[in-house]
Amino acid sequence: MTPLSKARLAVNILFFLNGFVHANYFSRLPRIQDLFTIDNGTIGLVLLAASFGALIAMPFTGWMIIRNGSRKIVLFSAYFYCASVPFIPFALSVQWLVALFFLIGIATGMLDVSMNAQAVMIEQRLRKPIMTSFHAFFSVGMMLGALSGSAFARFETPLTIHLISIGLVSLVAVFISRFYLIADAPAERTSEGPAFRLPNASMIGIGVIAFCCMLGEGAMADWSTNYMENIAQSSKTLAPIGLSAFALAMTVGRVFGDRARQEFGDRVLMVTCGLIATGGLTLAIVIPNSFAVISGFFIVGIGLSVIVPIAYSVAGSAKGLPPGVGLAMVTTVGYAGFLFGPPVIGFLADLFNLRLALLLVLVLFLTMTFLSSRYRQDL
Repeated sequence: MTPLSKARLAVNILFFLNGFVHANYFSRLPRIQDLFTIDNGTIGLVLLAASFGALIAMPFTGWMIIRNGSRKIVLFSAYFYCASVPFIPFALSVQWLVALFFLIGIATGMLDVSMNAQAVMIEQRLRKPIMTSFHAFFSVGMMLGALSGSAFARFETPLTIHLISIGLVSLVAVFISRFYLIADAPAERTSEGPAFRLPNASMIGIGVIAFCCMLGEGAMADWSTNYMENIAQSSKTLAPIGLSAFALAMTVGRVFGDRARQEFGDRVLMVTCGLIATGGLTLAIVIPNSFAVISGFFIVGIGLSVIVPIAYSVAGSAKGLPPGVGLAMVTTVGYAGFLFGPPVIGFLADLFNLRLALLLVLVLFLTMTFLSSRYRQDL
């Protein structure tokens, strides 16, 4: 196995662990609520603290990568993330739990940018598109993490044993990966730049594409089961299948996404996938029947599967910007959609209904498709 193949495997492991650890503790949220005696609104604030932590960390991570190299940042954030999660059941109060989730959010924000920076370097050295395969490993990690969490819950394993076990296994995997990551050197300091960098003009278009896509992902993750149950009138047993179909489609799309990029090119693929996502959501809105909605959500998953990986690849390869900086800019804008989109949809659903609220997502999918049609390879 060549050093570059080993580096690719190491980064795949990090993408997998990111999704695997996340799904494990998210699958135990009901147990966390019981442990701290908190309602749905309070656990929502806890999760919001993690989201804000990630959103705050992302724009600074590009600067840290310039100063230290992506390898150091990805290892620090991965160790920090995997070591922090086992402390969840040991929080002394709800306030401490909020603070801990805020720190976990910072770690995930840093990890998201830095591991994608490593992925971009591998893609550049291989001289072929491979970014969607990394994100496929994240999706697989999420699925297996959810299954793992379900198994621990099924056997009524104490939360402490569950999270400590997952944390230890993950830390060992990160330790092994450290030997094979690309050891990029810090950039030479010709001048002192600001620590906080917002997206520049050249990144705004690709950032808005990522924003629209991630808002759609957040909408599917947070509202698909609700839509199935309350709009499509699905049974409680059938309702979660809509989300499962979406997640499965995302994984399948990412497995084959790199080959599609080579075959069709980024611009054609983004436009096509934007139209596919638009068509899938239109089906779910126009025909609120359980199986039509499940089919529509599956089609949406296929459409969205490659958009964010392409956006990250483009941002990391932008001319005149180090990979970490371009990625930090686009991930900040994109993650804002994932963070703020679902609450806005909830607000609109209260004003009207969820079916009409999803029209906002449909408009954003059309915007994403239009901007993709104007994407230039020489960005």
